[in-house]
Parts: sequence; structure tokens; C-alpha cells
Amino acid sequence: MSIVVVGTVAFDTVETPFGRVDNILGGSATYFSTSASFFTDVSLVAVVGDDFPEEHVQFLRSRDIDVEGLMRIPGKTFHWTGRYGFDLNEAQTLDTQLNVLTEFRPDLPAAYRAADYLFLANIDPELQMEVLNQVAKPKIVACDTMNFWISSKPEALKKVLERVDIFIINEGEARQLSGEANLVKAARKILSLGAKTLIIKRGEYGVLM
Repeated sequence: MSIVVVGTVAFDTVETPFGRVDNILGGSATYFSTSASFFTDVSLVAVVGDDFPEEHVQFLRSRDIDVEGLMRIPGKTFHWTGRYGFDLNEAQTLDTQLNVLTEFRPDLPAAYRAADYLFLANIDPELQMEVLNQVAKPKIVACDTMNFWISSKPEALKKVLERVDIFIINEGEARQLSGEANLVKAARKILSLGAKTLIIKRGEYGVLM
């Protein structure tokens, strides 16, 4: 089994009550592919700028992640700045610099287009759709998103949800997307958008599925 993942490979600046780190390796595709690489083969689709250190690419290769789909184009790499309080389940976005992500048009290598398993990690839903349109007949498609895309591109996200099997979000995002305060009502409303399975992340309390 192998998985194709499309998402962000990024720089993160993160504040918590316990300290701050600047410009560390982050991004949804980075974290997913690294975690999944302990269990299966992973092929990564993402974009970085010419400021992205080669040592970070070598880290991905060290996990046997296929980086043929990692594009490098002129410009600055996507950069997210956020803050966590003592409740580490919820991040407050302080700044989002899309940078080269605004120029990114995924072009999947031929081998990726026959993927059986596709994970649409947190990224612009319009890009998620572009990738969906390039994969022939995936057995399972899973999708993640975040508050930034729910507020800025809700209609594009809803079109993606019509074509996915599994949708993954946290409590705050579920309430934001559905407009419902009650999580059960929120889940039912989100499932009506098309996904067969919904996973709502609840931090130390597990998930609602």
C-alpha cells in the first residue's frame, strides 16, 4: 500500500506559554508524510520557495518519502505564524503568508496518478480539487482543512467534500463550517455535504467519528 499526500511544506513560527520557535520546518504534508512513513510508502506533492533549505528535503528523503512531486519555484516558502495557549488543542493564527502557494499548480507525476489512497492535507481547497481531478480511481480519499480555508473559500471546500470519503477537522472548525454549536448537530450537517465518514478531533478527549 502507498499513499499520495498533497499539502503544505512550510516554515512555522509558533508561540506557546512554554516558549517560541521561529521558521521551523512545518506544514501539513510534512507532518502527515513523516508520520505515515513509519507504516507505508508515501509520495509527497507540495511546493517550496528558493529559500527552503536542502537539509529539510534530505530529512524527508531520510524517511524514504518520495519527493518527486515536491516542486521548488522562485519566491518565499509558505509561512504560518500561530499561538497556542494552555489549551494546545486550539491554535490562534497570527499570520499566514501564502507566498509561493499562490503560484502552485499541482502536476502529479505519472506514477502518482494511479494512487489507490490519497490524502488531501490542509491546503487551498482549489488545489485539493486540482489533485483530485488528476488521480484516476482512488479507493479512499481523505481530506483535512483549517479555519483559514473555511472562512476564505467555503464554497470551494464544499465542492471537495462532495468527492471525499473521510473528512478530518477539529471542534472549532466543525462549528465554524456548520454554524452549529452542538457537535452532534454540526457533524450531521457536515456529513450532509458529501463525506462518508467525519472525524472531529477533540484533543485529549479523542475523536468524535
